Parts: sequence; C-alpha cells; structure tokens
Amino acid sequence: MKTRPIGYYVHHQGAGHWQRANLLADALDRPVTLIGTLDGIDTGATRHPCVPLPDDRLAGGDGQDFEGLDGESDRPHAFHYVPLRAPAVRTRMARIAAWIAEADPVLMIVDVSVEVALFARLLSVPTVVVRLAGTRTDIPHLEAFRSAERLLAPFPAELESEGTPGWVRAKTFHAGFLGLESRRGREEDGSILVIYGSGGEGGSCHDLAAAAAAVPDRDWHVLGPVHGEAALPPNLHLHGWVTEIGPRLAAASLVVGTGGDGVVAAVAAGAKRFVCIPEPRPFEEQVAKARRLDALGAAILCEAWPGAEAWPGVIRAGLALDPARIAGLVDPDSVRRTADEIRTLVDRLT
Repeated sequence: MKTRPIGYYVHHQGAGHWQRANLLADALDRPVTLIGTLDGIDTGATRHPCVPLPDDRLAGGDGQDFEGLDGESDRPHAFHYVPLRAPAVRTRMARIAAWIAEADPVLMIVDVSVEVALFARLLSVPTVVVRLAGTRTDIPHLEAFRSAERLLAPFPAELESEGTPGWVRAKTFHAGFLGLESRRGREEDGSILVIYGSGGEGGSCHDLAAAAAAVPDRDWHVLGPVHGEAALPPNLHLHGWVTEIGPRLAAASLVVGTGGDGVVAAVAAGAKRFVCIPEPRPFEEQVAKARRLDALGAAILCEAWPGAEAWPGVIRAGLALDPARIAGLVDPDSVRRTADEIRTLVDRLT
C-alpha cells in the first residue's frame, strides 16, 4: 500500500524556515513534499519534491514594506492576510488544494501561515502548526493554534514568552534549536563578530564604523549585508555574504547579532557571549526572544543600535557574560526528538 506523504508549507521570510523544513524532512521516515514561495531557493539541493507557489506579497514581490497584513478594514477576524482581487493568492490556494486532493497527505506541517493552517483544516487535513516566538495572542494566531493537532516551537522552552496562554503551552512541543550541535573548540582571538541574517535589512556602514572606532582595541568582522557608505576604521572588516560562518564564529570573543532564529541558534551552538539587537518583526518575535535571553543571563539586550559612546560599556558587559548560559539552551538531539514527536502523531492519526 502506498505510504501517505506529509506536506510541509515553508514560509518565504528568511532562511530558517527552509533549513528547518529540510532537516525535519530528512529525519522523517515517509515522503515529504515542500510547498511554498521558493523563488531564490536552490530546490535542486533538496532530495524532496517541491510544489512552488507564486509570490503573494502586495509590495511587488520584493517584500518591501510587507508585514504580512493586507490592510483590509473588513478582513475576517480569523485571518492576517486575505487580500481581495489578488490572483496570486487564488493560484497559491488552488495549487495547495490540488496537491492535497492528489497526494492525500496524512499531515500538513505549516511553517508558518495562519491562512494555510486554516485552509488545510478546511480540506480535512490534520496539521502541525509551527509557533514562532513573540506575542501571538491575537485572534488569527489563536484560531490557527486551536485548529492544529500539535504546535511546534523551534526554540527551547526556556525562551517561552510569559504571556503565552496555558492551553497553547500545553499543546506545544518545544523542539529547541533544530539541527545544532555544540561547536566549541577553536581558541578565541578577542575579535567581535557582527552577524546579519537574510531576513532583515542588514547593517548601517556609518553605525558600524562609529562602533568600531569607539572600541579600537578589537577587530570587528561583519558578515551579511551592509548598506550606506562611511570611512572605515582599520579595525573594521566587512565580509558580506559568506557560505560558512563557522571559522569567524569560533574565533570571536563576542557576537553582536539580531534575534533571528538562525543567528541565536548559531551563537548558542558556538557557546558565544552575545549582544542581541532585535530587528522589528510582527508580533515582537525578535524582541520577545531577546528579552528572555537577557533575563536568563544568556545575552545582553540592546533594543536599538547603541550610540558610539555606549559601545565600550556594551562590549564590557557582553564580555562579562558566562557563555555556558546560552550554550545550555542547545539540545544536540533536537531533530531526532522532533521527528519522533511527528511520527507518534502520525501513528495516532493513521
């Protein structure tokens, strides 16, 4: 008898959703089809079949000024994004429905979309809904959570927001930082590493130059996009995109980065002292995570990029952190545990 597959909806924002999807799909013992806006993703690098969907963003498809909200005053309360007269949205839902009708999936994992989670439920498919950090107690999120068989949080339970309702916590499996092992070993060289992920705007060349000039006794290495122009002090090194951050991360004595899943997970795996400067995200996703890290003594929180005069004190505070605090949040067995949780659910559903 044919094994019924699992569908995995992959959100477009940032690289973490795609990486997570492939890690879990590789660990599961049944076919998994990856579904989403896959423009710019090397789908040839995955061994799993893909269903590409057209970009549904109203801001011309480039994501500028897009917050996942359609701005309609008469939007039903159960949704975040249901724009009218948007052919791409119609095509997306039609492709999802066609795949479900043809494949008869045993489960849909939704990472992340309230609309896709509720649509799968309307199509009579059980769901696992990925629940990101932040204040997600609005009606659409709660209805998506209510519709799911199980919720999956890609962060440790220690980073759970205080305002999360009890029934949501009880329904949640905390996967932790998926796919990471401890990466300690190389001797640190005293440098400061600044990391910008793929889901944000990147750094300001002017601000980076001012910060490095204020702490001239340490080399600053910057990975990721930087915009603008400024005269660079000799201790500031802009590397742009790099395929492997491991060597720079291992050498750094302190990391400055955003509150994105990928950055936080990499810092935790490397057991690095961390200054977290969260970027604006809907539902305070990065801010909530950064505040929990700060409360645990696992990071220094700066809610905005500090002025030049503040950086010497920020660096001193960051270097005084105990790196064991953030390293203790890493579970090297997270992928296996999560795959086992999904298998248990599938066994119950079949």
